[in-house]
Amino acid sequence: MSRFSTSRDIGLRVIIRWAINSFGLWLSARLISDITFEESLWVIVWSGLVLSIINAAIKPLVVILSLPAIVFSLGLFMVFVNGLMVYLVGTLVDSYAVGSFGAAILAGLIIGLVNYAMTTFIEDRFTKEDE
Repeated sequence: MSRFSTSRDIGLRVIIRWAINSFGLWLSARLISDITFEESLWVIVWSGLVLSIINAAIKPLVVILSLPAIVFSLGLFMVFVNGLMVYLVGTLVDSYAVGSFGAAILAGLIIGLVNYAMTTFIEDRFTKEDE
């Protein structure tokens, strides 16, 4: 059983997700020239928080509404949904600019890969400690 499966660890999960999203946004800005931000750690931290809130509040509704497209595309439409979430961060946070929707889709891919890799690493690490 994973350490993160109890309700008392929800706060820790939120903070870890926030940190992972912040790192993903930073990495996206470094790799994609169409994404820029003011060179400040606080801009990345704030943008990561906004992305975490968007992913928790708005993304589930968007996924439900786009479920037919997701099923029809065998899940590939989720790349579009993730890009939309990154694009929303660019519109809500003035200091983090996403120049085009194509850049947002690429950033969504990068952030998704970072989330997958980090979550797998963290979950595996805590699962091995519990054994």
